[in-house]
Amino acid sequence: MGDFDIGIIGGTGGIGRWFAPFFTGEGYTVYVTGRQSGLSLDELARDCRVVIVAVPIVATLEVIAAIGPKMPADSLLMDFTSLKEEPVRAMLDHSPAEVVGCHPLFGPGEDSMRNRNVILCPARVDVWKHWPKEIFEKAGARVTETTPQRHDEIMAVVQGLNHFNTMMMGLTLRDRGINEEEIERFTTPGFTTKLALVESTFKTPRLHSEIVMRNPDMAHILGFYEKNLSQLKRMITGGDIEGMTALLT
Repeated sequence: MGDFDIGIIGGTGGIGRWFAPFFTGEGYTVYVTGRQSGLSLDELARDCRVVIVAVPIVATLEVIAAIGPKMPADSLLMDFTSLKEEPVRAMLDHSPAEVVGCHPLFGPGEDSMRNRNVILCPARVDVWKHWPKEIFEKAGARVTETTPQRHDEIMAVVQGLNHFNTMMMGLTLRDRGINEEEIERFTTPGFTTKLALVESTFKTPRLHSEIVMRNPDMAHILGFYEKNLSQLKRMITGGDIEGMTALLT
């Protein structure tokens, strides 16, 4: 693709901050901007052929609407949001640029993306058809290309159902009212791991609420969840161990 600069909106925190040194290490000049620092959107659009939106979900559409019209048709607009249908649609609607949705399936605590999953949703690509996949695969990532719709359907399970289960566990523990110091003396390794997930989820409630609430397929998943919860409850209250065993077989 040649030499070009990369701009990251939201590059001062979270996954955006992780990718800034990654791209720098690959030989690119990277400009980052956050709420109170960095280049303006006009400057990013002018100086960077690739611009990546890596802000919280709640701000993503607003940022896309602001940066999208400023970018030329031969540039690339991407996002790193946990959901893909709305952001990709917004990028297509608000910008003449080429568009690829991206979801790195790892957090900013990782040392590298080797053997980590990265999802790409190419939506309008020509000049930039190969670059995103090539640079991530070069770093050892497992790259999968899919549609925004299919991404969100699967994420309703991988993230939505997972986070919902963690929320349910945390809320149930809160209602049960067992002292934290006491429960730690009874925990197994597996339960300790789950408690750590609960703590992490409840430390960032807005982030996890956005992931669960904004996924368009969550209502479908929760229908299965409610059906199975009701069925298991009936078996437990009715002492139907044979029925539960058969259900789980």
